[in-house]
Amino acid sequence: MRSSPEKVFEYFASIGTPDGELFMTPADLVRAVVPVFPPPDCNILRHGSLRGERSPGELHCPQSELFMRFDTNGDGLISFPEYIFFVTLLSIPESDIFATIKMFDRDRNGEIKKEEFKKVMRFLRANNRQGAAQRDGFRIGLKVDNSVDNGGLVEYFFGKDGKGHLQLRDFEEFVRDLHKEITRLEFLHYDHQECGTISARDFALSMVAAADVIRVNQYLDRVDNLGKNPSLNNIHITREEFESFAELRKKLQPLSLAISSYGEVCGLLTKADFRRAASHVCDVNVTDNMVDIIFYIFDTNKDGSLSTDEFLAVLERREGDIACPTDSGIIHLLTCWWKCAKDCRSAWIY
Repeated sequence: MRSSPEKVFEYFASIGTPDGELFMTPADLVRAVVPVFPPPDCNILRHGSLRGERSPGELHCPQSELFMRFDTNGDGLISFPEYIFFVTLLSIPESDIFATIKMFDRDRNGEIKKEEFKKVMRFLRANNRQGAAQRDGFRIGLKVDNSVDNGGLVEYFFGKDGKGHLQLRDFEEFVRDLHKEITRLEFLHYDHQECGTISARDFALSMVAAADVIRVNQYLDRVDNLGKNPSLNNIHITREEFESFAELRKKLQPLSLAISSYGEVCGLLTKADFRRAASHVCDVNVTDNMVDIIFYIFDTNKDGSLSTDEFLAVLERREGDIACPTDSGIIHLLTCWWKCAKDCRSAWIY
């Protein structure tokens, strides 16, 4: 059982108006969509609290230029409709979003109208966990004035009168920027002192934060033991390295195939093998420091080989927890496309 998007939004939103409407800051959003642990020198995990829970305090986050693009009223805050919009885009692989949008570019002129776009977004919401559970904000204690189909994002894409056309190339760039911004905010969660790097322990925490609750304590024990290893304890991971690992997670399928098959054939997967798989198969550069930390956490029997199944299970759970669809498989996806296309057919005819 998973909480509804309304409940998640209410839990993490840190800004409330006198009339009961709630808003998120960009820092709230990253805590809501990305599993994180508190940095080792900070006891704050998130904004927001449940009834009867002591307020966890305040953690500042630098202003986000991306979120300011569609902040039409200039308050720097994210409404519930915009939150649903974000989680819809973040919960579906970029390739699926682009393919779906392009299916509605019937005249192949590289753009889409507002009403067509809203139909696509309704389709995407209906076929992922967050969107399918969404109930338009109608729950006790959460006041929402606008539909999830409206808001600063739609106005940003189509103008105040809604008559503009969205260039597919611009939308693709926006989705990529959104994923990059979430990664940036996650890094800043750990780099709350703005040093430009995070500790080996923080990088390890970011990897295991989505682990299954049954096994997470085992991983946390390994993270704690990092401090007993001088060669690892002094490592610091840069934002570029952190972003490289985020890019590697996006290519989990080819990475999984490469390291699983190689490990099965050769019996062991060494650090050099892992770097080669990331570089040659996924076209992602992973540094020695990153690999040393990965192997320390996921080399369970300390034989110098990566415990592939455990490593991939944690990464798959991380990506799946954000991108978990209500159903899966290419047949289901194509069926949904066909149904959505039939629903919009009359709009195309006219």
